[in-house]
Amino acid sequence: MSGEVRYRTDAEKLAVAAEQALIGLAEGGIPIGAALFDGDDRLLGAGRNRRVQHDDASVHGETDAFRDAGRQRSYRDTTMATTLSPCWYCSGLVRQFGIGRVIVGDDVNFLGGQDWIAEHGTHLTVLNDPGLITMMGDFITANPALWNEDIGEA
Repeated sequence: MSGEVRYRTDAEKLAVAAEQALIGLAEGGIPIGAALFDGDDRLLGAGRNRRVQHDDASVHGETDAFRDAGRQRSYRDTTMATTLSPCWYCSGLVRQFGIGRVIVGDDVNFLGGQDWIAEHGTHLTVLNDPGLITMMGDFITANPALWNEDIGEA
């Protein structure tokens, strides 16, 4: 269809996720954003970590984007862009539904299950965007208790 927005590059896809992370930070939440794209580079859904905002431990950035995308017949040709390496919970979502590709904006501040999903057939691209690394690092330094809660540490 003409007039549909296409996000052709990894940087464009990651920018959608980064915008969600900034919205989450402004809301008082954890700055992790994600977006799911179809095989034709169209945005299916976007979301952010809303654990704080919704008082719900299950609302991670990737799960929020996945929910926003609605039901899909298949996820094999989809791409998930996420600002931070997906935790084990979100990595499980990628495996469960067979999301074909994941773009990671930062695996310096946190390394989740990305190697595991790659070992099981998900195409993985790590960009390590300096702005995202700084944003997350600053957040972790300023909010260590909240960060540890988010990643399941005591």
